[in-house]
Amino acid sequence: MALKKKRPQKSLAAGRPPILQRQPKSITRKSTKALINKHHLLEKRKKQALAKGDDAGVAAIDAEIQALGGLEAYQKASLQGQREDRGGDSSRVLMEWLQPCLTAHKEGSGRMLKMLEVGALSTQNACSQSGYFDITRIDLNSQGEGILQQDFMERPLPKDDAERFDIISLSLVLNFVPDPKGRGDMLKRTTEFLRAASRYLEAPSLTIHFPSLFLVLPAPCVTNSRYLDEERLVGIMASLGYAKVESKTTQRLVYYLWRREGKGIARRFRKEEIRAGSTRNNFAVVLGSLTSGNRVLPRHRLDK
Repeated sequence: MALKKKRPQKSLAAGRPPILQRQPKSITRKSTKALINKHHLLEKRKKQALAKGDDAGVAAIDAEIQALGGLEAYQKASLQGQREDRGGDSSRVLMEWLQPCLTAHKEGSGRMLKMLEVGALSTQNACSQSGYFDITRIDLNSQGEGILQQDFMERPLPKDDAERFDIISLSLVLNFVPDPKGRGDMLKRTTEFLRAASRYLEAPSLTIHFPSLFLVLPAPCVTNSRYLDEERLVGIMASLGYAKVESKTTQRLVYYLWRREGKGIARRFRKEEIRAGSTRNNFAVVLGSLTSGNRVLPRHRLDK
């Protein structure tokens, strides 16, 4: 009688339900950075094509973006950057800065502070888990429950103080805006969503840090740009009524906490070279004439 051939035994992994299958390895840091940079470049080219009315160019660029995996692939690459071995969650830096004043505040009034997190990728970051914040999370392409799919630039303006926030987070968001004027417009728009500084007079523990904007950028945007350095960024923010209260620079990122003190003094910031060099990047922030209500401020109140 012929012997039956023994079939090779399947591994335990082969019999796992799909949800338990081994997950694919994460992409390397180099690949993550390349994908993010390519996405930014394509968005910039798309903006230029739109401005020229080049419909064919826009369609071709959209096809390239989709070939890369679209916005979802960009977000997954950004999430990779939040892993512990990639530098981790940027909001941990914010919590290190705010922990003392938040602890004192909780021991006093105990009111939870309202945060608007723009470009939210997760509901499990350090701020979310702290218990100090009532967080509204928005993103262009929501990655899950608890994150509203919304463009910050199209978010309805607050009707009253109840709809404003104590702090806004723009972590690795401003650099995603493809053009310098759009970045300036975004920074300007944050001022519409923050509560007035006078609101914190009865909460001394909060007055140093609130109301505020948490801003995180890739370090080269500030340290190696032809058109932006920290001095110029401080000037831009001051013109919007912000004062720098905390900052941190690492090899990869720059972190800032800006407290809004008032309306600021109107200034115009054009795209002007402040550092020469062939290895510099072209990141810039442009602010045009500011407005008071519906009235454009006169030219003599703007720096040339």
